[in-house]
Amino acid sequence: MSTHGHLPDVSSAWNILLIEDDPVVARTTDILFRLAGHHLDLAADPGAAYSLLARRRYDAILLDMNFTAGRSSGEEGLACIARIVADHPGARVIVITAHSGIRIAVAAMQAGARDFLMKPWRKDDLLARCAAVIGRREMPGASPAPRPVIGTTGTPLLGDSAVMAEVRAIVRRVGPTVANIAVTGRSGVGRTLVAMAVHSASGDAAVPPIRIDLRDAEQWGALDRAQGTVLLRYPDRLDGVAQARLLDRLLPGLRCISVADSLNGLAPALRRRLCTLEIAVPPLSARRDDAVILARHFAQIAGETYGRATVTLTPAAEAIITATDWPDEVRGLAAAIERAVLLSDDGVIDAAAVRPVTPATPSPAAAVPAPAFRLEDAERLMIEAALKEHRHNISRVADALGISRGTLYRRMAQHGL
Repeated sequence: MSTHGHLPDVSSAWNILLIEDDPVVARTTDILFRLAGHHLDLAADPGAAYSLLARRRYDAILLDMNFTAGRSSGEEGLACIARIVADHPGARVIVITAHSGIRIAVAAMQAGARDFLMKPWRKDDLLARCAAVIGRREMPGASPAPRPVIGTTGTPLLGDSAVMAEVRAIVRRVGPTVANIAVTGRSGVGRTLVAMAVHSASGDAAVPPIRIDLRDAEQWGALDRAQGTVLLRYPDRLDGVAQARLLDRLLPGLRCISVADSLNGLAPALRRRLCTLEIAVPPLSARRDDAVILARHFAQIAGETYGRATVTLTPAAEAIITATDWPDEVRGLAAAIERAVLLSDDGVIDAAAVRPVTPATPSPAAAVPAPAFRLEDAERLMIEAALKEHRHNISRVADALGISRGTLYRRMAQHGL
């Protein structure tokens, strides 16, 4: 609904997301929407769709229900709907299924889809369904899907690991409440991102929270006019006197979302005020497979920023990314991927391009860190990736890795491959 109470102007150009793994269907649909004056983005699988949804908002999402060859149960599509609707309550999803899939279509509607379309669809029918869904009044209790915002900043809560699924579930549960939340974890893991996700799920989402770095004395004045929600950074780094002062200045009814290294340094009274619930953000070492998902996401962002039409990571590069303990966590991985994309000539990022840069002069105050790059694990993963990429053709694998067949056989035996 517009501010004047009218339905959205469905005659204007739409931004559509198509989640479809069949390139022929994708190309046909793209041509259809472009000829009709609309814009369509393609995601070949749900993972690519989550990355796009983190950067843009769409008027409607067209979703195929199966992505793995030989599967027709629709379970993949249903899982995708559940995540999209949970992360974006106003999303308008239209599922596309075969004529025999009426049961799947019904389940999709129950899961939160707005409409469904049977294959093979007619172009006029597809456009009409999109127009109806885009122009329809919002479902009760759902926030309206905003008009597309291209190039939005920030990283979503991406990752398929169990620990990140748990973080997302907690955010969805506590975000709509007025509970005070403390987000903890290592610097660089995405603590502020999680804190903002909590706020985005709240009733105050339309009003940006006042953000205060408590290490900066000049920012404390913002507490005097704070209303709704305030995002407090580093309360655990204050001394006892400063913590007592902070507690006195936090007005009743003010929701506090805090970002801290840990809660151990907080005085009991301040901890009770700031932390009804703690959300601990896991390091990348606890969710290694998520590193590749994040790297692909960062690569697409950097590709758009630097004018690279397509950016791909080789299997060997993804093996290195998985095996590496990234300095500065997710933030360090993002910087490495951006640097690799910038220096790439053809948009293909190989293993050498993503190896972390070791600081020349480590801080003397820092403890001796664990190695950021474990050579043995990385070598094993690179060989596994090359074997998969070249379908276990030993000669091609050896050429790709730049070693002899004999050396490759010895390394494979060494790693139990």
